[in-house]
Amino acid sequence: MGFDELNAQFQQILRHKQITSLFQPILDLREGRIHGYEALSRGPSDSSLHVPEALFRAAGYLGLTAELDLVCVEAALTNFAAHDLPGRVFINLSPTTLLTVEAISERLTGLIRAAGIEPMRVVLELTETAPGFDFATLRHITESLHASGVRIAMDDLGEGFSSLRLWSELKPNYVKIDKHFIDGIHQDPHKLEFVRSIQQIAEGVGARLVGEGVELASQLSIVRDLGIRFAQGYFIGRPGTLPARLPSPEAQSCLSANRVGVFPGPAVNASGQVRAAVLLMKAPSVDPETPAEVALDLMLANPALDAIAVVEDGRPVGIIHRAVMMDRFIRLYSRELFGRRPCRSFMDPEPLVVDQGTLIHDLSELVVHKGKQAFTSGFIITAEGRYVGMGSGFDLMRALSELQIVAARYANPLTGLPGNVPIQQHIERLLAAGAPFVAVYADLNAFKPYNDVYGFRRGDDMIAMLGDILVKAAHPELDFVGHIGGDDFVVLLQSPDWEARCHRILQGFDNAAPQFFHEAHRAAGGYTSENRRGELEFHPLVSLALGAVSVDPSAYHSYHEVARAAAEAKRMAKRSAASALFVDRRRGPHAQST
Repeated sequence: MGFDELNAQFQQILRHKQITSLFQPILDLREGRIHGYEALSRGPSDSSLHVPEALFRAAGYLGLTAELDLVCVEAALTNFAAHDLPGRVFINLSPTTLLTVEAISERLTGLIRAAGIEPMRVVLELTETAPGFDFATLRHITESLHASGVRIAMDDLGEGFSSLRLWSELKPNYVKIDKHFIDGIHQDPHKLEFVRSIQQIAEGVGARLVGEGVELASQLSIVRDLGIRFAQGYFIGRPGTLPARLPSPEAQSCLSANRVGVFPGPAVNASGQVRAAVLLMKAPSVDPETPAEVALDLMLANPALDAIAVVEDGRPVGIIHRAVMMDRFIRLYSRELFGRRPCRSFMDPEPLVVDQGTLIHDLSELVVHKGKQAFTSGFIITAEGRYVGMGSGFDLMRALSELQIVAARYANPLTGLPGNVPIQQHIERLLAAGAPFVAVYADLNAFKPYNDVYGFRRGDDMIAMLGDILVKAAHPELDFVGHIGGDDFVVLLQSPDWEARCHRILQGFDNAAPQFFHEAHRAAGGYTSENRRGELEFHPLVSLALGAVSVDPSAYHSYHEVARAAAEAKRMAKRSAASALFVDRRRGPHAQST
């Protein structure tokens, strides 16, 4: 279609106001009712400009965006009033229109009055379409609209060029999170953390968030559990000329169910963002021509100094190892013979030199590649090529160990399942929401003898197998599976058929376990190995103990009470040599067992 033909078709749409308004409900998650509707504009149904993408792309091409915006606003207001829809109407508007149309505030308020709608029920959604705005003028216009009662929303946070700047400058009443960040939020920990951060900002500045693109119950649950007030998407209601006045039955069921959404497991990399700078030790250096006895005296005065950097014009050119110096100078008359020689004669001219920004993980690989000397004597740390200090192999290993311990608290490295911190957080969320659940403690019986006979690698394989069985048995949107460590797991079940799932776990383990034993051991029902006293003892094949506690949040008040009760139930289940489930149905942590 040529320019003239497109322009003629577009002018006809504007002249005859051939715009249809569809309305999609926005749900108040706190009150469970429709808060308002977003107006979505469509061109003529028999036209190539029917879909909004084509319609607004053509407007931009023809330079008629502002004219189209005003026709769409008028159509949305007129149809919203004609259908007597409840709540607020959210209408998209380009900031460019606000900045280019003369007396825009008066024109918009005039359209609102003509439709017979109270200004406070109108929310103008600013759709960001350009990388830069005259923020001062835009802020003045939005303040004028706000003074008349109109509310302002910012659309598609995270999708455009300068979302946070627009938020900061305009201080909108509503902020709509782009659907990209809601899609998959129940599976992607990075999206979860992004939305969580935005929610914290919104709380601090008094803005209301709307999660767009909600299409699944699990997404709605997580958006609600994050504290986001409003949600919009097909799961709640589809757009229509006569939209539903109630949320979909599925959305109502999701909100009425006293359940907590399962956050995706944490994405933890033990050495992900930690850099060599944390290992930096300020240490003296010497010039290549400095007498060797000066370096020797520095080492004698600093027993912790395993090496000294040799630096020329601020840049390292070598390293002197303590062992080399001590070996050379320990002999009689060594100082007299070698003391005046330059340090260049004693240095290793190929030291390990790393920038302070080097990732810990990459540094550990460099140390291993360099060899034992780099670990025992250390390495040189620079900033933009200039010497700043030394690092030691011992400190590197200690840092890596500490990071692994921290990471394991969030995600177990063997199974990838959430560790102790996410387990505790999920239990606390369940208790805080008053959601009943069942805490299941899973533990392997006679596992230590198995490791003694078959080795730790085979034992790890069995642990990984159990983790897979637990995950497959759990409902991904209702149940949480965590790995405490070793052969200890926790499953937090909101599924109503939790007991049947526990029996499937037992059956699944008993079906998979035989492959981990030699045929002779399977036939004998066990094997002989040393016990803790060093005596030979017959041990049965590994079995699975499940201790389950039915948790009434009104009776349990802390993570520790739930953990103690689950551990006690697990201890009861371990009384059986075979795989077994013990269920503690007490109402609280101090009730009598039943």
